[in-house]
Amino acid sequence: MKSTWKPHEQHGSLSGKDKRELPATVFAFPDERKEPLTDAAHVRNAIARFDQVQGVDDADRDLAFQNILAAAAHYGVEVAETDWHQLGRLPHTPNPAH
Repeated sequence: MKSTWKPHEQHGSLSGKDKRELPATVFAFPDERKEPLTDAAHVRNAIARFDQVQGVDDADRDLAFQNILAAAAHYGVEVAETDWHQLGRLPHTPNPAH
């Protein structure tokens, strides 16, 4: 699957209004407008929260991972994972009781 991500000049923290004004091409999940990839910090955040995104299917995750890889390359973020399955589909928070 080919990435749809394209760089955008908006960097840093995004307010709700700013996020609504961004083009779909800056999001990891463009159809859902989830996980903006506007700088290195947002790319790292999208990787960390990948398994927390709800309401998407495997095809959406395939595209999102390709978009994350494209943005990571652009912003110089190293990604250890080679497949989105390594990031997961469901939140995985450790339970200290076990």
